Amino acid sequence: MEVGTTRQERFSADLMMGGGAAVIAKSAAAPIERVKLLLQNQGEMLKRGHLKRPYMGVADCFSRVFRDEGFLAFWRGNQANVIRYFPTQDNHEEDAFRIRAFNFAFKGYFKSLFGCSKEKYGYLKWFAGNVASGSAAGATSSLFLYHLDYARTRLATDARECPITGQRQFKGLLDVYSKTLSTDGIPGLYRGFGISIMGITLYRGMYFGIYDSMKPIVLVGPLEGNFFASFLLGWSITTFSGVCAYPFDTLRRRMMLTSGQPLKYHSTMHAVHEIIRLEGFTALYRGVSANMLVGMAGAGVLAGYDQLHRIACRHGYGFEPLQKV
Repeated sequence: MEVGTTRQERFSADLMMGGGAAVIAKSAAAPIERVKLLLQNQGEMLKRGHLKRPYMGVADCFSRVFRDEGFLAFWRGNQANVIRYFPTQDNHEEDAFRIRAFNFAFKGYFKSLFGCSKEKYGYLKWFAGNVASGSAAGATSSLFLYHLDYARTRLATDARECPITGQRQFKGLLDVYSKTLSTDGIPGLYRGFGISIMGITLYRGMYFGIYDSMKPIVLVGPLEGNFFASFLLGWSITTFSGVCAYPFDTLRRRMMLTSGQPLKYHSTMHAVHEIIRLEGFTALYRGVSANMLVGMAGAGVLAGYDQLHRIACRHGYGFEPLQKV
């Protein structure tokens, strides 16, 4: 009974530390993330008549959102993002007591399938196992949480300057679900899911695998426990991973915006063909510079969790790692 209580307390503390770091980091980055979504999807918004004229860049987008919608509009849809992000944070350690919610629970399971000993099988196989377990975990958790990402995207790209009605399309989170289900049903909430899995596999594989693999190599000696070193490592990884997977992210979000519309992309290849034909290849990378800044939120989660964990350990809430077999 005592062991069960200890495990439950450790699980709860781990959830609060990882989730708390995620909420703070994502909320802080919400303004730049909304700007990124507007820049990324403006081609679809213009085509659907939901935007008067294109944004000329990050500064122009910030200026127009602030002028037309007000300061709080930068956090539009953030509640869906927080709900989606909170249970999927990974603390990047190998302790079974620290398995939290979806991503880390799945990662722990897949790591038992794909993971291997670095000492026994070598660095490359150990690294490949980390990437494989991270990819599988990200893809599996996406199956449960994709609809929240859809809602976040629809709210964030719902600009008030729509020339047709002069009003927003959605009143809030529940209105997104209500209108989408009434026109497209459940498939409308999962439009673009296929290409999303490909992007998630690439991004989360790098995000989980590279951090797990690089942390014991880079954050050692004088850099061990250094917040800025941990932050820079996390930012570098999230930025690199984000740029590699960005076209996948653009395609899935462009497909999301067709839910509730009479004309939709027939497939991912159709979306790729139409976007490149009408807007050029660079349209797939529109908003990527803003996405690099969004990566600071991911870095903040990684570094922030490590710091919260050290503080908790100093106050007697440590998590003893399991012995490696």
